Amino acid sequence: MDSVLVATAIGKRFPGVIALSDVDLTLRAGEVHALVGENGAGKSTLIKVLTGVYTPDEGTLHHLGRPVRFGGPAEAQAAGISTVYQEVNLVPMQSVASNLFLGREPRTRFGLLDFRAMNEAATQLLGSYGIRVDVTRPLRTLGMGVQQMVAVARAADTRARVVILDEPTSSLEPREVDTLFGIVERLRADGVAVLYVSHRLDELYRICDQVTVLRDGRVVHSGPMDELPRLRLVATMLGRDLEEVRREGATKFEGEHAAEEAAPVLAATGLTVKHRLDSVEVTVRPGEIVGLGGLLGAGRSETALAIAGALPLDDGEVTVAGRSVRGGSVAAAMRAGVVLLPEDRKADGILPDLSVRENIVLAALPRLSAAGLVSRRRQDSIVETFMQRLRIKAASPDQRVGELSGGNQQKVLLARLLCMQPKVLLLDEPTRGIDVGAKAEVQALVDELAKDGLAVVLISSEFEEVVEGSDAIVVLREGRVVTRLEGADVNEASLLAALAEEH
Repeated sequence: MDSVLVATAIGKRFPGVIALSDVDLTLRAGEVHALVGENGAGKSTLIKVLTGVYTPDEGTLHHLGRPVRFGGPAEAQAAGISTVYQEVNLVPMQSVASNLFLGREPRTRFGLLDFRAMNEAATQLLGSYGIRVDVTRPLRTLGMGVQQMVAVARAADTRARVVILDEPTSSLEPREVDTLFGIVERLRADGVAVLYVSHRLDELYRICDQVTVLRDGRVVHSGPMDELPRLRLVATMLGRDLEEVRREGATKFEGEHAAEEAAPVLAATGLTVKHRLDSVEVTVRPGEIVGLGGLLGAGRSETALAIAGALPLDDGEVTVAGRSVRGGSVAAAMRAGVVLLPEDRKADGILPDLSVRENIVLAALPRLSAAGLVSRRRQDSIVETFMQRLRIKAASPDQRVGELSGGNQQKVLLARLLCMQPKVLLLDEPTRGIDVGAKAEVQALVDELAKDGLAVVLISSEFEEVVEGSDAIVVLREGRVVTRLEGADVNEASLLAALAEEH
């Protein structure tokens, strides 16, 4: 097959970060090429280099055999490189037809927009893909799945030589996925090179011819899709030696903080959120740490958000200590004793300009106040207790939290949550972005909390951390529970096998 777009030895740096290093990628006419990797692997950066959003610091791009250096996305589009992003980048207030022909609208002989011709062409184009909608309606009035299909149809109709699909099925119903794959097959038959970015293994093996795996900004594998078994693909994405993992899996796992047989503190059943979660179940007993295992997009954070009341449920129920959490809100979950340490502590957690004291007692202020006044003495007592218990290193309780290390910021957040005397602690990436020493301290602290009887749900992208820190693991894939691993099955081999299993 003829090469359409070739990236050679691409490098891209940002302050303090090497986003891409020596990356090669060849997209060929009539071929669907999968680009996969976990969060932070470099997929988005590479796409932005290919489409002119970023200029590479090293390496070259060749388009149709000629060296190119795109000055921006418009130049890439003019060269025939079309991208459909996960977040639809069309004009929601304009009609479906206007979006389909944006920038290339049919005109009358007087130079005016020919709305009748445009609407007829739009209806015919979408109908050829099995999409039947009123093309005169504003795009925003349609569901996200239909909007995504309109974006894909537009890309397919722009005579593009390269079409990049970034998580194209994230908002689609099963029948819409079939329609999308029909479009991809037509693009393949027309000699278009397709770059397909997805975390859904079933889709990759169904539609893709080639695969390139990125990890930490580098290519760790590239070759035919059908020559890379699922288990090896997952291990390659995660940087695990498959034979080593299999050997580790043969060793019996002894839980360090296994919970006694007792009634669950947390019972989340049938958690369902359209396109995100499908009948997820998680139970945690007192003193038990249950990990949520899965690849990027599996639904781990969404499960935690749903339990914490931050993601409205379409169906399902959360009970704490046998009582249903009514209201489905963060406040209702907190009253029931459920607290969440968010994945992004800077965006959703700490208030960097406030002091350690203010950050810790923030959530406990209603409990500390009397007649609208907050006792400074009670504040000091709580802050001192948790600074000592969590070994928070700060010059004083009045030091700005933004001046602390990442590990100590994380401990301040934990202290704030523990002030509320929770029954269930949800930890989403509790050791991300902190140094090795602080990571060990946080992990030891979580173990101590479990030994004190707290029910803990642990999320981590590091499989080793999930396996070593959990008594049981609920394995998620595409928003569904694949299995629950317990006892001797809590090991990396069983976890990888569950993720790679066909369904």
